[in-house]
Amino acid sequence: MKNVHSVCIITFLLAVTYTSTVSAQFGNRFGRQQQRNPIPQAQQAPEKPEPLTAEEMVEQRMPSITEALELDPFEEAVVKTTLVKYVQQRIELQILKLEPQKMREELEKIGKSQNEEIKNGLPEEKYEAYLDLQENKFKAKKKKKKKKKSKD
Repeated sequence: MKNVHSVCIITFLLAVTYTSTVSAQFGNRFGRQQQRNPIPQAQQAPEKPEPLTAEEMVEQRMPSITEALELDPFEEAVVKTTLVKYVQQRIELQILKLEPQKMREELEKIGKSQNEEIKNGLPEEKYEAYLDLQENKFKAKKKKKKKKKSKD
């Protein structure tokens, strides 16, 4: 009986000793002092924003195009549908990842077709203004407002 009693005491003392050792190595998980976890946690990469669709791209640029060319609603609809159509073709071409020379040729064909279709849908002076706007990468030049001189 004495032998069993001494074995229990020794087992208890060993358990207490190893518990403190294990606690020191792996951090205290019992709510006392919180230590930093020695195992690095993987950080989640920030989510990439979804690429814009052709229609969203055209929607962003249409106000400046409409303002610069002073389009009426019909002309605006013609330009918008044409741009959506050809921007979609450009996106599809980028997805294909063709070799550079072939890509350049295809983009030139798309550009010529787009310009031809817009030329057919707009009056000549607005088409010329569209080409100027296209050369400036669709950044409309701000019109300077003439200040009226007040007569005193």
